Amino acid sequence: MNTATATLQFVDTPDGPFAILADGADRVLVAGWTDDVGAVLARLRPAHRPVDVVPGETRAAAAVAAYYGGDLAAIDDVEVAQFGTPLQQRGWSALRDIRPGRPLTYTGFATALGSPTAVRAAASICARNAPALFVPCHRVLRGDGTMGGFAWGVEVKRRLLEREAAV
Repeated sequence: MNTATATLQFVDTPDGPFAILADGADRVLVAGWTDDVGAVLARLRPAHRPVDVVPGETRAAAAVAAYYGGDLAAIDDVEVAQFGTPLQQRGWSALRDIRPGRPLTYTGFATALGSPTAVRAAASICARNAPALFVPCHRVLRGDGTMGGFAWGVEVKRRLLEREAAV
């Protein structure tokens, strides 16, 4: 299942360096706020890691710039490739349906998946989401409205939600 070669691009954002790892078809495998190649690759299971990683340009970089420029919908059509169970695939697809400025709680997200009592499964889907921003798991909050966890840091999550609420 390993992709032979993946392209890695770093983009400067107001929230820090943003990494984009894309497969040979330019689909985003991993995205997040780091400049650490090891942290990027760690978001993929070993069986799904690329054999080679080369620096280069990705189409997704333009969407990141547009998002930070105020076009929050720019990330919606970026192609991603994720590896998971059918439930995880459904969950990742559902995350893309959460509109900016309208976050859900984990319970609300579980309900959107058709399983209102599956809150832990909903949280696990968010935790295993590798192409952050493009699959906006940051738009899911704890039941009390607090941030909860985020692979790239709670402060980044807070700033993303504030930015989206303001537009």
